[in-house]
Amino acid sequence: MVNTNGAWTQAEGRDVVSKKVCLVGSFAVGKTSLVRRTIDDVYDEGYLTTVGVKVDRTEVKIGPRTVNLMLWDLAGEDAFAELRLDYIRGASGLILVADGTRADTIDSAIELKRKINRAFGPLPSVLALNKSDLVASWSISDAHCRILGRSGAWSVVRTSARTGEGVPTLLATLARRMVAP
Repeated sequence: MVNTNGAWTQAEGRDVVSKKVCLVGSFAVGKTSLVRRTIDDVYDEGYLTTVGVKVDRTEVKIGPRTVNLMLWDLAGEDAFAELRLDYIRGASGLILVADGTRADTIDSAIELKRKINRAFGPLPSVLALNKSDLVASWSISDAHCRILGRSGAWSVVRTSARTGEGVPTLLATLARRMVAP
């Protein structure tokens, strides 16, 4: 059985912990597509708008431990829809999603992280630079990607919801950051 406060418990002879993870970012960066790739191992070409929040669950193995990730896919933020901070409450980690073909979505992810830090303090975070299958169309350089990774505020993982590239690394990286001693 898993304890709701995130403490390690024994289940079927293994160490298990549950963690709430919020996916945040601008509209159309691929948050829902990353979740669908994770949960169902599928990609849908149609644009799926999240209204409010959708919650899914997946497991990540970190050595002998199992981390149950409760993935909260939050509606995208733009000038008309602002992040609902009440959805972040109780989160153990963040996946900030940006679209490599739209540099402004990185600025949005940086600002979202600032807002969340002000409201809740720093949370373990990973920046998913999504749409790596379209890297030839990216509006950010490799040098900019390296600078983002060196900030220390988050790990940076290139992902593609379409191909699945980087998605397991994304989840494992965040799970390690959340359960590190």
